[in-house]
Amino acid sequence: MFKHEVFEKNSILLTLGILIAVAIGGIVEIVPLFYLGSTIEKVEGVRPYTPLELAGRNIYIREGCYLCHSQMIRPLRDEVERYGPYSLAAESKYDHPFQWGSKRTGPDLARVGGKYSDAWHREHMINPRGIVPESVMPGYPFLAKALLSESNIAANDMSAHLRVNAMVGVPYTADMIKMAETDMKAQAGDPDSDEAEALKGRYGEKVNVRNFDGSPELTELDALIAYLQVLGTMVDFGLYKDKAPVEWQR
Repeated sequence: MFKHEVFEKNSILLTLGILIAVAIGGIVEIVPLFYLGSTIEKVEGVRPYTPLELAGRNIYIREGCYLCHSQMIRPLRDEVERYGPYSLAAESKYDHPFQWGSKRTGPDLARVGGKYSDAWHREHMINPRGIVPESVMPGYPFLAKALLSESNIAANDMSAHLRVNAMVGVPYTADMIKMAETDMKAQAGDPDSDEAEALKGRYGEKVNVRNFDGSPELTELDALIAYLQVLGTMVDFGLYKDKAPVEWQR
């Protein structure tokens, strides 16, 4: 029982012992990263954000929405019954930074895409208490008036923004980067236009293409609603029912 005294009475041996213990622990954690292809499971349907969705995400972060809303449903019964299927790591693999959050003054938004209409989101952003009387959320009517082409998230800056995301691993192609401004305008425009078809060719047929805020002009509200409407819609959770808890199947 006194064998450890040799370390306690000799600072050099104690320091060496600490270094050896830390080195072993570090090797156990770090070495697997060199031969594992990925620590994130592959999930069909997950794609990079379109330029308009990415602009909306930037506005979401700029306005501090993440301070009151999380985007991570935990695998607990009360959460999946209220919000839907629990979050998968792959859903956030193109988020820089991710929006998991740790506080819910408002509800989790991981599955909000398609839950409400564009008109609901528009009215809710302009006057939250007109939709939910007990809401403590501030209104954002200025988003409906802020033209995206004149804002600090200007349409002509999106190519550079996509290029930076590509540098950290988001699979934006050279064509996506080059056509970022055109794709941004196309997504909030005519869904039958040639530009909209080209957008879907780059990002997939499931891309939402429509006038999100009801205004003929491209606004920050268009971008924010486009972002909210895509959250939780990329993955077909019907493919995972066999592995999912019973609450998913309701």
